[in-house]
Amino acid sequence: MYANQQRYPAGGMPPPGRQLVLPEPGDVGQMIVRGASTFARRHKVVTGSYILGILVILLIGGGTKLNYDQRRQYNEIMKTIDLQAEFDASTDYWQANEAYRATKGWFSCDGLCQRNKRRMEEAKYRLDRIRQEGQARMSDAKSVAGIFSEVGVGEVQDSFWSYFNHGKQFAKRQSMWDAMWMGIRTMSRGRDENMIEFGLRVLMNVLVNFSIGLIMALVMFVIGLWSIVRSYQPNPIVAVLFFVGAACAAFSFVATYLLAIYGAAAGGVYGVLKVAESNARAQIGQGRGQPGYVQNRPHYD
Repeated sequence: MYANQQRYPAGGMPPPGRQLVLPEPGDVGQMIVRGASTFARRHKVVTGSYILGILVILLIGGGTKLNYDQRRQYNEIMKTIDLQAEFDASTDYWQANEAYRATKGWFSCDGLCQRNKRRMEEAKYRLDRIRQEGQARMSDAKSVAGIFSEVGVGEVQDSFWSYFNHGKQFAKRQSMWDAMWMGIRTMSRGRDENMIEFGLRVLMNVLVNFSIGLIMALVMFVIGLWSIVRSYQPNPIVAVLFFVGAACAAFSFVATYLLAIYGAAAGGVYGVLKVAESNARAQIGQGRGQPGYVQNRPHYD
């Protein structure tokens, strides 16, 4: 007797039993809202810090403007800083240090080396004294302006943007090298990987690098923030309030930036998967619309 005849679509392969069904954009939005509300209820400190940072950014902005008397006193004190003296002292220290390094041996220092060392130490002492005096006068000028003024807020913003840009540069540079090495490893191992899979791996690596770089930038900014606040000589309460507000504002900006990157990446991945799903359904529909059946070879029981 002949075995039961099985009819498959053209190509001799049965259709896949289960297809990937992606949620609709409305369902995705509801999932995000539910996840955000759940996170806010469970992590009240983080959520409160984020909201406080947004309020600080909106309320303080670029800081308060200096009035006429404040600007006049600020400029008069800043003019008393002798920049030429600091430049000359820095040049003397550099020359003395070069002379000392040129006469210093690996494990010994003769008479000439000792004289150059003393000259280098004296030049460094003069340079430190001039810099300390300049920083003290600059601190007096800052105290006239105030930490919440446009001068204080501007200095804090410049410090944040410097660290933030360094974090982004680190993430871009690291992602470029990681993508190159991932491509080399993929080719050397002979892996059968399509462009979508490789692109997803690169994308995940980019997100990780940006998270690490910006979080490191945030930490370094907060560490150096207190020295900026102290240089304006505020009272302790104002110093603590400004420090907490500036730290929360920096955290809010970094968190918003990362969330924007994650959202853009998720939207791009979702769009690519929807296109792939549509193409797969179209191919399956075409295969079912062409009843090119294949009859199995008969065999005897």
